[in-house]
Amino acid sequence: MAVRRALHFVFKVGDRTKTATFYRDVLGMKILRHEEFEEGCKATCNGPYDGKWSKTMVGFGPEDDHFVAELTYNYGVGEYRLGNDFLGLTLQSSQAVSNAKRLNWPLTQVEDSLYMTEAPGGYRFYLIDKEQPVCDPVQKVSLAVSDLQRSVHYWSALLGMKVIEKNEDKKFAVMGFSDNQCKLELQDIGGAVDHGTAFGRIAFACPRDQLPDIEALMKKEKQKILNPLVSLDTPGKATVEVVILADPDGHEICFVGDEAFRQLSAVDPKGNELLDEAMAADKSDEWFAKHNKQKASA
Repeated sequence: MAVRRALHFVFKVGDRTKTATFYRDVLGMKILRHEEFEEGCKATCNGPYDGKWSKTMVGFGPEDDHFVAELTYNYGVGEYRLGNDFLGLTLQSSQAVSNAKRLNWPLTQVEDSLYMTEAPGGYRFYLIDKEQPVCDPVQKVSLAVSDLQRSVHYWSALLGMKVIEKNEDKKFAVMGFSDNQCKLELQDIGGAVDHGTAFGRIAFACPRDQLPDIEALMKKEKQKILNPLVSLDTPGKATVEVVILADPDGHEICFVGDEAFRQLSAVDPKGNELLDEAMAADKSDEWFAKHNKQKASA
């Protein structure tokens, strides 16, 4: 099997300005690209919404060899309810720790050289206070599961991840497609997984010709397919094909054809400028304030 690779995690954001400050000024990530859409994504990339939305990709480097964050912003939705599904994203950067302290961004020391902070919306990030590596600083994404054995079987036997570390006593497993990629950590929480309305999505790339095989295997194993294989068009850019799955606890998983995605995910040098322009043009907060209304809570 050709190597599959981890791409990004999708976060729904209600306050784009504060969120941009966190990723750019606290974490030190760069805006890789920014896109505006007039209607919802047919693969529900922005959640179950039909209106105007935007997608901003942020990371420490190109998505070809870095795990990044996809920030989806639905105009008119001010906040989302967190569940217990997303447990955190861990990255190594003493610079991020210094930035947080300098900007008075709340930090909680978890242990020696490890801090916890939150992005706007309550998403947890764990910062390892060590020099940022030359390769990708993002080390792992941690998700809650209700049955560790069942989840490990799903991700390894069905999706092809290898188990890198497993601890039955502490009820966690660390998995990945290769040693030099961002890892997936599964933590058994001993109960049901609640995705709230902020539920995210983790994305992986694979050769395009593997997509039908993934879909067929899920059908054979009677696993959930949220969106059957579909093509997504982005005006002026590559058309990509994706299939959207859900693991036994309902975590959304996107597999995208690697060849076209590498074209689509190329860094846009105007990304930062486009995001700033979009935020400046977004008068929704002013409109709601003027009419003495509040944005919707999802």
